[in-house]
Amino acid sequence: MMQEIEIIDIPKIADPDGRGNLSVIEKEVLPFPIKRVYYLYDVPSSASRGGHAHIELQQCLIALSGSFEVVLDNGSERKIITLNKPNKALIIPNGIWRELENFSSGSVCLAVVSAEYAEEDYIRDYQDFLAFKRK
Repeated sequence: MMQEIEIIDIPKIADPDGRGNLSVIEKEVLPFPIKRVYYLYDVPSSASRGGHAHIELQQCLIALSGSFEVVLDNGSERKIITLNKPNKALIIPNGIWRELENFSSGSVCLAVVSAEYAEEDYIRDYQDFLAFKRK
C-alpha cells in the first residue's frame, strides 16, 4: 500500500512577464474524481492535524503556502513526507493512517478528496486502524 502513495506534479504555468505562476488541477491530473475540497490554515507549529485513516476516501494534499510534514502509516511501515511546493501533490490512497505536523508559519494545506464528508468512513483510533488492517 505504501507504493501507492506518490508525489505528483501539478501542472505549472509560468507567466512570461514574471507576474507569477498558475497551477491547475483538472480531472485527469488526479487518480480519482473530485468530490470535496477543503484547506487548513493558521495551524500552530506545535499542533498536529489528521490522526485518522479512511476506509474508502482517497486524498490529495498540497502545500499552497509554507510547509508541513505528513506522517503516513500502513500498519507496518511509517514514512514522513515534507510538502513545501504548491505544484507538488501527495496522493494518499484509502487505508493509510495520516498525521500532519510541523506546520511552518503561514502554511496552507489544500485537501482535494474523492468523497463528501461521511463520519463512517473515518477510523479515528489507531488500535482500530491496526485491527482494520489485519482484516
